[in-house]
Amino acid sequence: MTVQAYVLVQTEVGTSAGVRAAIAALSGVTSAEDVTGPYDIIVRAEAPGMDELGRDILSAIQQVPGITRTLTCPVVRL
Repeated sequence: MTVQAYVLVQTEVGTSAGVRAAIAALSGVTSAEDVTGPYDIIVRAEAPGMDELGRDILSAIQQVPGITRTLTCPVVRL
């Protein structure tokens, strides 16, 4: 069973399109969309487990230049 999460991303002014393209190219990212509101991009990602999600995907997202803040929301099944 894979772990899925939404990652909300804030960017520096004027960098959203480039940041979104860089994130969309990362392994484990299934979608990256521009949005309006307090966050600029919403990302959907999946990994085999929480450790891989954090180590492989979230750390790669946070290293993309132009990002000022992220918020990760793991998907849960109730």
